[in-house]
Amino acid sequence: MTTMTDTSNAARFREFKMPDVGEGLTEAEILKWYVQPGDTVTDGQVVCEVETAKAAVELPIPFDGVVHELRFPEGTTVDVGQVIIAVDVAPGSGDAAPAAAPAPAAQPEPEPEAPKGRQPVLVGYGVAESSTKRRARKGTAASVPAAAAAIQGEMNGHGAVVPESRPLAKPPVRKLAKDLGIDLATVVPTGEGGIITREDVHAAAKPVPAQAPAPIAAAPVAAEAAPEAPAPAVVTTVGARETRIPVKGVRKAIAQAMVGSAFTAPHVTEFVTVDVTRTMKLVAELKEDKDMAGVRVNPLLIIAKALLVAIKRNPEVNAAWDEANQEIVQKHYVNLGIAAATPRGLIVPNIKDAHEQTLPQLAASLGELVSTAREGKTSPAAMAGGTVTITNVGVFGVDTGTPILNPGESAILAVGAIKLQPWVHKGKVKPRQVTTLALSFDHRLVDGELGSKVLADVAAILERPKRLITWA
Repeated sequence: MTTMTDTSNAARFREFKMPDVGEGLTEAEILKWYVQPGDTVTDGQVVCEVETAKAAVELPIPFDGVVHELRFPEGTTVDVGQVIIAVDVAPGSGDAAPAAAPAPAAQPEPEPEAPKGRQPVLVGYGVAESSTKRRARKGTAASVPAAAAAIQGEMNGHGAVVPESRPLAKPPVRKLAKDLGIDLATVVPTGEGGIITREDVHAAAKPVPAQAPAPIAAAPVAAEAAPEAPAPAVVTTVGARETRIPVKGVRKAIAQAMVGSAFTAPHVTEFVTVDVTRTMKLVAELKEDKDMAGVRVNPLLIIAKALLVAIKRNPEVNAAWDEANQEIVQKHYVNLGIAAATPRGLIVPNIKDAHEQTLPQLAASLGELVSTAREGKTSPAAMAGGTVTITNVGVFGVDTGTPILNPGESAILAVGAIKLQPWVHKGKVKPRQVTTLALSFDHRLVDGELGSKVLADVAAILERPKRLITWA
């Protein structure tokens, strides 16, 4: 009888796991739930938005039904493969308890009263990922007096009491503690059943003011009195003079990529200052051209086309270093990356096969790339496979810089601000529109001569943009 019920429930309730939405990504943060328990969902409906190390992505659910349970709240970082939502695919057909969460007969103890507000299941101590068994919540009963003793110890000034059993905490909280260098055994838990929360870890990370030890005891009390207050998932203020920001998501990916690139590829950066007055006149003319109607025309468009022509004239620069096979991989296509500053950090989506696009097509691709990035909808696929990149630091009023290569790419061109400056033109000093270009390249792949030729070609095209026709 029990086996038949379990089988029926297993067929009735389906679980949706965190997928790998990128190239080998291992985790993602749940930014927003679009559904709640009791809501009806259909195959292909977006149920949540998650942020990976590369981008924010909306996740559609692959079946119909009624949402039974959300396993994690917003702001939680979840490993790929963990169940994030359970759906009743046959609502109204009997017992509403999913097969993955039957109470074991050997442990008839009642479940603790549900706390107020939204409280997720403690993964690892509650519902198993996809099994019909439920892990015993060992140590839960003992952890309550242990937590009380720890709080009392803090109030008495003796420090935190280290429990004998393994501290109870969700995987994301354990990861947060590891990132902040906090030993969970020293953290005073304030969550239901002695569970350590994100607030507890953040509180443990704060330095204790020598002149005012009393707030240490007050912090758990405040957290216990208001369990529904959201944890400061992004920014933690330490004292009045410092702010600690957990490194995760896009920022974490940027840090890892830049460190890896800077200490793997030997960078060389060259600079050239160029008169782009004619390019600016061309931009103004193209804005009035009916063939360019409906697309955005700006200096970046001409600079991108100039770089593509320079690569065509010097194809050896478009390559990658294969360390494993000790080979240089020549690319016969150009996926042109455009560095974009977004609220979540720097991302580098790329235009696939940009070398094959006409000027109007390239303008349309640039416009779509920028708008998608601003909306935070850039997909991981759009950021994969780049070959060379352009970063426009001039929009911030900066003259130039020494850009770091996007990992796996051979070169990156930085464009400075275009300014009206005195310039010798036809033997006379005149006000001209001038900018500075900087090209960083991987010296394992690109010799100084090749890098110089590429940069010089880009500068020559911007000085006399008719070369876009004669050289192309």
